[in-house]
Amino acid sequence: MSSPPEERSAWIMLVLAIVGYPVYLILLLTGATGAALPEADFAWPMIWTVAGSVAASVVLHALFRVYTDRDGNTRDERDRLIGRWADRAAYAFVVAGALAGLVLAMLRAEPFWIANAIFLGFFLSAALGSVAKIVAYRRGLPSRW
Repeated sequence: MSSPPEERSAWIMLVLAIVGYPVYLILLLTGATGAALPEADFAWPMIWTVAGSVAASVVLHALFRVYTDRDGNTRDERDRLIGRWADRAAYAFVVAGALAGLVLAMLRAEPFWIANAIFLGFFLSAALGSVAKIVAYRRGLPSRW
């Protein structure tokens, strides 16, 4: 039996999160060229990483849809429950990243640190949400859910 489209989507998102953040760090560090890290140009590496992740996601989802989804994209109640459960788990990192950015802004930290705290929160959220979905598809939802 093949995995449901939602689980395959979670795998795609997990791989992109695992690959995306190190790619950002490589772009950031290679662009720093000896400057102090907070003075490095972080905006374009961040933009290119997000754009690349979105483009890769669209292409990979389309390829999987064309070559593996023979029955179409049918979501049942289980898929919706797993999606909501995983989203709730992932939101914790979005909130943590936003709070870290807020605290750093209140402490008058460099924009570099604020943006990177928020950005890391987004990537951790994507990774955790994907892992939560994969675990739920493989082992089922927790009994308290």
